Amino acid sequence: MTAEIKAGQYAELTNGMRLHYASAGEKGKPLLLFVHGFPEFWYEWEAQLREFGGDYYAVAPDLRGFNLSSMPADLSAYKAKHIVEDLRLLASSLGYEKFVMVAHDWGGAIAWNFAIALPQLLQKLIIVNAPHPYLFMRALAQDPSQRKSSAYMNWLRAEGSEAALAKNEFKLVESLLTSLGQSPTPWFTDEVRAQYHACWSRGLTGGVNYYRASPLHPPTDDHPGPLKLELDPENFRIKVPTRVIWGEQDTALPKSLLDGLEGMVDDLKVERIPEGSHWVIHEQPQRINRLIRDFLSE
Repeated sequence: MTAEIKAGQYAELTNGMRLHYASAGEKGKPLLLFVHGFPEFWYEWEAQLREFGGDYYAVAPDLRGFNLSSMPADLSAYKAKHIVEDLRLLASSLGYEKFVMVAHDWGGAIAWNFAIALPQLLQKLIIVNAPHPYLFMRALAQDPSQRKSSAYMNWLRAEGSEAALAKNEFKLVESLLTSLGQSPTPWFTDEVRAQYHACWSRGLTGGVNYYRASPLHPPTDDHPGPLKLELDPENFRIKVPTRVIWGEQDTALPKSLLDGLEGMVDDLKVERIPEGSHWVIHEQPQRINRLIRDFLSE
């Protein structure tokens, strides 16, 4: 039996942010916090909320800048540390001191940062197609093929990208959901498209600002990006038990980003899905659910 999803809920955080979230299951059961990426919103995790709402309190927020959550105007408001703080305050406002985080894409970038900064709050960490920040920084600085794969990030960082994405009924942003993997894209049904269009029509600037606020992008003549960063890998060590699920057909985040990960994470297991794309959560929801459940029951 699948759990019923309740959307339209809001958390008023003590830092002034108002986060919209959807949930399934009863508050008081162990918290599973699902964190979406770009250009998505809480609905990315619909199949997971239905699956895990029976045994857990499954919660999927809209991150700041997305859909129905606060959209601060200041670019610096989109630095990772502020979004980490949003998630900490959200869990606290729901009444939880420890929980499991499941995250994808930009949500995964935030989740890695969360695990580095606040490991005491996480029981387990589950990442889907999101590179560890130190390894991603190193790849952007040293690997020409990764720079090429990530060239779209500099396009998104440029002024006016949100207007270009929205043109012709979101044709360009829609193509992101099909071009980072195999096409056709059977999961992107008319119903799903309507959900995403409703989200995007509320504004794309917040989501794009994640790229603009981050130093992790391919270096350019006027912005060195990762080249100016001098980071100690030990400061990026993950001490939380971690499972990484990776669709290996991801064209933006190739599987080479997994190289060296075992040296950054104390307790790691990687599940590779050879035929999966960046959007493997949508392509194979039952398989993703099974992998999550396996880790939760370990």
